[in-house]
Amino acid sequence: MAEHEVNHGRRRFLTATTAVVGGVGGVFAAVPFLRSWQPSARAKSAGAPVVQNFGKLEPGQRLIVMWRSQPVWIIRRTPELLAGMGTLNDQLLDPDSTGNPGQQPAYATNPTRSIKPEIAVIVGICTHLGCSPTYYPEMQPQEFDGHWQGGFFCPCHGSKFDLAGRVFKGVPAPSNLRVPPYRFLDDNTIEIGVDPSAKAA
Repeated sequence: MAEHEVNHGRRRFLTATTAVVGGVGGVFAAVPFLRSWQPSARAKSAGAPVVQNFGKLEPGQRLIVMWRSQPVWIIRRTPELLAGMGTLNDQLLDPDSTGNPGQQPAYATNPTRSIKPEIAVIVGICTHLGCSPTYYPEMQPQEFDGHWQGGFFCPCHGSKFDLAGRVFKGVPAPSNLRVPPYRFLDDNTIEIGVDPSAKAA
C-alpha cells in the first residue's frame, strides 16, 4: 500500500516548477514576436520629419525634397506670382481651400495656402491618379492655357493647379494639391512633417 501513496508536497513542487519554467519560456518566445510588430528602423526613418535649408532658393525657383517617399516642393514665389494668383479665383474649383479640409493644415487654409506667402510647401502628386505635375512658373501663355499665371500642369491627364496648388475647374483632379505639415526653424530652414505648435526636440 505504501508504494501507492501520493507525495502531495512533491507533486505541488513539480507542478509549480513546471509552471515557472513554462512561463519563462513563454516570455522568451514572446519577446521576438512582439518586437516584430514594431516598425523597423528603415520604416521609422521613412516617416521621420525632414529638415531642409532653402536659403539659396532664388525667387521663382523650386526645390524638391523627399518626405515619406513623396516629392515635396518648396517654392519661393515672387510678388508678381502672388499677384497673378489673386486673379484666378473664379477659375478655381476650391479657391478658399474649404472643400476638402484634409488637404492642408489649418494654418495653411488661406489664399496662399502657406505660413509665409512667399514660400509654398506642396506635395507634388496630382490628386487625380498620382502623377507628378510639371512646374511652369512663367506668367505667359502656354499651350494648355492662353492666360497662364504660373503654376503646375499634369501631363498625364491635363489637370492644372495654380502656384498655391489650387486646382482649376473642369479638369480630372478632384481637389487641391496637398500641403504637408511643416514649420520654419529659422528664416532659411524648414522642417517638413512637424506642425509649428510641436515642441522642439
